[in-house]
Amino acid sequence: MALDYLRKIPWFRQAEIVAPDDIEAASLRSDRFRLEREVDWQRLERIVTALEKGRPKRITDDDLLDLPVLYRKAASSLAVARETSLDAAAIAYLDALVRRAWFQIYGPRETLTGWLRGFLGGGWSRAVRAIWLDICIALFFMVAGTVVGWLLVSREPDWFYALVPGAMSGGREPGADPEVLRQSLEPTANADGLSIFATYLFSNNTGVAILAFALGFAFGIPTLLLLISNMTLLGALLFVFAEAGLGYEFVAWLSVHGTTELGAILLAGAAGIHVGRSMAFPGQRSVLAAAQGAGVRAAQVMAGATIMLVVAGLLEGFVRQLVGEPSARLAIGGAMLAFWCLYFAGMRRRQDRAV
Repeated sequence: MALDYLRKIPWFRQAEIVAPDDIEAASLRSDRFRLEREVDWQRLERIVTALEKGRPKRITDDDLLDLPVLYRKAASSLAVARETSLDAAAIAYLDALVRRAWFQIYGPRETLTGWLRGFLGGGWSRAVRAIWLDICIALFFMVAGTVVGWLLVSREPDWFYALVPGAMSGGREPGADPEVLRQSLEPTANADGLSIFATYLFSNNTGVAILAFALGFAFGIPTLLLLISNMTLLGALLFVFAEAGLGYEFVAWLSVHGTTELGAILLAGAAGIHVGRSMAFPGQRSVLAAAQGAGVRAAQVMAGATIMLVVAGLLEGFVRQLVGEPSARLAIGGAMLAFWCLYFAGMRRRQDRAV
């Protein structure tokens, strides 16, 4: 009671909190801004929602014709709201609405399945054919690296230890017992743990391919050096087995996955060279424009190379470890090589008919 009495005395009365004029004006301005445009926003949201749910029949012809106009009005309202620092909730609502509307108006109309069908049905092969010169360059350096590795080890066996890491050689080195080398090519008794092995191989091979592609941005020179370095390792191992009289068995062992894996690395390296060569010789275009155009084609080639690496990982982790007959291995490797060659050639004719 005494407290209520004291509050009636002016000295003890609490001052009422009154909003400053600028805050009140901002609130009124935000409300007026929303009320003037809210009808168009709601109309745009209704159209976008119908499109998102796959119900275009619910949209009237007038709404469909006005969709681009409503989108531009919403985008303009969002710009004004951000510039004048209006209500944060209104800004968030407009931002989400504009994003949804943009996707429905300008977003891709092709599904993932449709894109994959077009990619495998000609897009990938067309991109590969577009960089045929870079593929020839990469192939030349890969073959040269293999020859260099063979010649170095054949003339000086100590070169083998400089070219092949110890963990990878696994006793397969110059002067090794032929029986030991033969046993290293034998398949496993069962498939236990091969899925883990295949995953490891896929990760390793993918890393090499990505590195070969990424280094192409340095005008392609590091990519060429990487291809030579990797292939000298193969040439060194090939000499060791050939010297022991197991060259055919080693080639058959390698061909199971090698025709696919080396093909993927070849394409990845060629994609990197293509980007680097376009930057080094842009012609009438700027370096940035040349790199952008080459990057689109190279990215498609690289996406396809990733698919090849998945196939190579499965072949290396499963098929090669379960099939022991050299002739069967060589037949599998040759069949995969023929498949890739026929795939690119066949897709070319299909694309020509489509055009």
